[in-house]
Parts: sequence; structure tokens; C-alpha cells
Amino acid sequence: MPYKILIVEDETILREIVKDYLVNEDHEVIEAIDGEQALEMFQEHDFHLIILDIMLPKIDGWAVCRRIRKTSNVPIIMLTARVDEDDTLLGFELGADDYVTKPYSPPILLARIKRLLESRNKTNELSNDTLTKCGIMVDFSSRKVKVDGANINLTHTEFEILTYLMQNHGIVITREQLVQKIWGYDYNSDDRTINTHIRNLRTKLGSKSKLISTIIRTGYKFEGTI
Repeated sequence: MPYKILIVEDETILREIVKDYLVNEDHEVIEAIDGEQALEMFQEHDFHLIILDIMLPKIDGWAVCRRIRKTSNVPIIMLTARVDEDDTLLGFELGADDYVTKPYSPPILLARIKRLLESRNKTNELSNDTLTKCGIMVDFSSRKVKVDGANINLTHTEFEILTYLMQNHGIVITREQLVQKIWGYDYNSDDRTINTHIRNLRTKLGSKSKLISTIIRTGYKFEGTI
């Protein structure tokens, strides 16, 4: 299935290499060379995924991600030449779904892209279903979530974590299970990555945040009166 993907990268050679790989997979690719142009393209098109470099002219990738997340849960993969773990965590705090460090192998990046899009499609296979527990309602077809009737905007990763926990109501889900569910076996992650996504999710759930319990040294559990 072809998808519309935005590549935001100021390095021409890197941008063209990634574009060629995606076009060979029959995807429609739109390019932006700086943060300002990226936001313009985001307003003009409905993208299935965004590949976003951090070190951009005019507006950096962090600011672009922050502004996109105000209105959209489109999957975002951030690219960076920086290897500081705190930078990675900042990207996740701003709503990124994945993080790839330069230099990277284009086939590896393509595998990450496929994983995110396949994960989204698997959730959408429940297109006629909704899931409601403890005042939280999930609509799988629109990927919308309501808390006590009010819409909340979750990222792709936050949506996947919440629905996985809700579908396993009362069962302890380990961090390893979450990593496998969201990113796959080959994803290198530490506890801080999962903790950051859970913290963001709890913040958005507001008064319902207490429904996600932390199981010390193990993982998380969704529990409460249905």
C-alpha cells in the first residue's frame, strides 16, 4: 500500500537517498529542506508519516515536532547526528515515535518506517470497533481517544501503548512486551524511553492517569472498574 511521506532534511544527498528508497516502495514523497518549509508542507498535505531531521535551518526539528503535535498524531521519525541520550529523550518527550542516529543505513530506516506503518494498519484492522473502559473510549478507525467525552490527542506510540494496556486490562505488561509491540525485537531501548512515553500518556489522560499502574522492576498494568 502506498503512503504519503514527508522528508525534512537539509542535506541534499541524504534526502535524495531516502527518497529513492521510498519511491522504489511506491510511496509518494514530498521534500522539505528546512523547518519553515516543513510546517508549510504539513499544513498543505495529509501525511501518513514524517521523517524529521533535528538540525534544520530556520526552525529546528524539535520545534517542528512540537508544533505538529499540537494538532496531529502522525508518526514521526526523528533523525540526528547527536548521540546524547538526553537529546533522544527530549525527542520522545516532544512526541517523536522513533529516533534514528546518523550515520544510518537506509534499509534500516526503511525497516523502521515499515514497522510504524504496519503497526498503524494492524490497529486499523479493528476499523469497526471501539474500546471503552473506565471512562476512556478508543475509536480504532479514526484513532481518536476520548476521556470522559473529551477528545485527547495522542501520538502514534502513545495510542499503541494505551490500547495494548487496555486490551490487557488487569494484566501486567512488561517493558520488554511493550518494546516488542511498539518497535519490534530489534529496537534498542532502555527503561527511560518507555518511561518517557508512559509519562506523556499519563499527562494527557489527566484524572485517568492513575488507571495505569507502575509495577516496580517489571512494567505496567491498566486497572480500574470497567
